[in-house]
Amino acid sequence: MSLFTDLGLDTRLLQALAEEGYETPTPIQRDAIPAALDGRDLLGIAQTGTGKTAAFGLPLLHRLANAGGRPPRGGCRALILSPTRELASQIADSLKAYGRHLGLSVAVVFGGVGYGPQRQALARGLDILVATPGRLQDHLDQGTARLDRVEVLVLDEADQMLDKGFWPAIRRMLPVLPKARQTMFFSATMPNEVAKLSTEILRDPVRVEVTPVATTAERVEQRLIFVEGGGKRGILSELLRGAGVGRALVFARTKHGADKVVKNLAADGIGANAIHGNKGQGQRERALHEFRTGRAPVLVATDIAARGIDVDGVTHVIQHDMPDTPEAYVHRIGRTARAGASGIAIALCSPDEREKLWAVEKLIRQEIPREDRRQDVSAPMHRTAGRPDAVKAAPGSRGRPQGQRRPQAQHAPRRDASRGGAAPAPRGAAAPAPRGGDAPRPAQPRGGDAPIRRPAAPGTKDRAWRDADFRDGTAPAFLQRR
Repeated sequence: MSLFTDLGLDTRLLQALAEEGYETPTPIQRDAIPAALDGRDLLGIAQTGTGKTAAFGLPLLHRLANAGGRPPRGGCRALILSPTRELASQIADSLKAYGRHLGLSVAVVFGGVGYGPQRQALARGLDILVATPGRLQDHLDQGTARLDRVEVLVLDEADQMLDKGFWPAIRRMLPVLPKARQTMFFSATMPNEVAKLSTEILRDPVRVEVTPVATTAERVEQRLIFVEGGGKRGILSELLRGAGVGRALVFARTKHGADKVVKNLAADGIGANAIHGNKGQGQRERALHEFRTGRAPVLVATDIAARGIDVDGVTHVIQHDMPDTPEAYVHRIGRTARAGASGIAIALCSPDEREKLWAVEKLIRQEIPREDRRQDVSAPMHRTAGRPDAVKAAPGSRGRPQGQRRPQAQHAPRRDASRGGAAPAPRGAAAPAPRGGDAPRPAQPRGGDAPIRRPAAPGTKDRAWRDADFRDGTAPAFLQRR
């Protein structure tokens, strides 16, 4: 097994690593650092928690320290792009620790804080700038930043920058960057869009892949609990009070949902904070501090906000809501079992989230061990539950077995096209929305099935459709006379 001393790093870096207690590189550090020290472009694919920051940070610091030169005013010698404020701050802190004996300047630029201190830091010139693309683009537009002297470009968590919509800003920056530069590109997953961009900006890169794409951490014990939507609150509180729970990270799908989970936990006597995009920078930093110190050992986060959370000792990751994309599941559970430790990842899955579960299991190529805590267990949650193997779904039937007819949708009253009305809707088609917008169209179910209007009770008429009929003049005459 190699040591950091075997990689050819500057002795001042080795001294800082020893002071931090690091002796043995992780697999991605062992494979990436020598190629980066040779000046090669690098494509790194690895899960979170595998040591990617040091994999690009150590050779970057080594290069800048040994190349000499002064940073350009208004610009930087090395640029690191990150999708979130928390991750940008984490990277900057790590680089300051590794480079404490090198005398290099490091600064962070991200949104949610004032421009003044950032302008001052850029005006002096920086050896290393860590930035989120949106705020950096603001500085470029205002003329307070320049990128024409960048020697090293690093894109970290590239897949998340795609998800967050930063690609347009990054593409605008590329033409103003020097062509003669070293580029290092890191991502936990490699969707087609990310792979395409990597081919555009990397020149003959060395590919380092320490974990197969879309696989999950081996040291994470995964569990799945089927639960009715309204039962998640009680089960979450029960899990957080369980034996062995230290720091727990809870994932919610939306900002509002994260705040609601925190409120419910507080009502149940469990201290927790939320971290998401609507929180100010001070609130986010305070929540992370209380999470690290154990004052509030439960942190409820959305996917984007959690990207910069690098806290040791996270024993449990609980997914209160299944993620919208299966790749997010891999990122979530990567928040535990870091730095060689083990961890437990538990997902709560309600019936309307079952297709998201199936997408996750297809991606990670395994079935997650599960238990069913629903009161009504008659509705199948498995793909094959209640369906014999011999029964196959007909093409285009959206999962209905052959021979089973689709329920007919109730549609609006027929109107005479000759009198200016709309032509009758095809049989089985969903009814058009009422005019005027008073009654919204029924929401499309998440599972992808067509909306079905249940027949009204005998002698009654759905209120929304009745009101629309009166406005349009298409209600039967005896009703209009009432």
